Amino acid sequence: MSSWSHSKSPQGSAEQKGPVVYVVDDDASIRMALDGLLRSVGLHVETFETSEAFLAYAKNNVPSCLVLDVRLRGESGLTFQEQIEKNGVQMPIVFMTGHGDIAMTVKAMKAGAVDFLAKPFRDQDMLDAVSAALAKDGERLVAEQSTASLQAAYASLTSREREVMSYVVAGLMNKQIAYELNLSEVTVKVHRGQVMRKLEARSVADLVRKAESLGIKPQSKASP
Repeated sequence: MSSWSHSKSPQGSAEQKGPVVYVVDDDASIRMALDGLLRSVGLHVETFETSEAFLAYAKNNVPSCLVLDVRLRGESGLTFQEQIEKNGVQMPIVFMTGHGDIAMTVKAMKAGAVDFLAKPFRDQDMLDAVSAALAKDGERLVAEQSTASLQAAYASLTSREREVMSYVVAGLMNKQIAYELNLSEVTVKVHRGQVMRKLEARSVADLVRKAESLGIKPQSKASP
């Protein structure tokens, strides 16, 4: 068995901007083979002998996935899969094993694994699995960034603008909102315009979708 191993520091790579594939396997020859394979298609790879080293490594907020041996020295990769989630590490996992069975595969997939490859696996199968995992994580990051931007935009609304928004998404017209809030129709129109601008809503329907994403419930009409 090769003694090759990538040395790691807990600080990670601050400059890394592209996708990263993390490999955790206690077999140095497997780590070396995967490192070469994945780098051959232009991917950035970080390899680790132990799960502890992987958890200690600072990870950048870029599309990532974990290629994980289901049987690590002294622990189960499936147990580590649960530990990763508890530690707040969100990235798709591609399991590999030389001892897999149907029950193990089902458990891994139900827990979120994107693939489960039996050793020895074809290089293309691994590349396909990693590609799918990175695409999935990329979609997650885009969704998270979009939600964070929307939350920041909502936080920029004044309390009055939030009130007006809650009535707008309930389907009330400016005149009705003015009555409910004891404001002039012109003032409501100004607040409504500010809400649409700050939340970058293209239409009332778009504003309703954004309100749903934020968990905002439409304001009930108070008057008869």
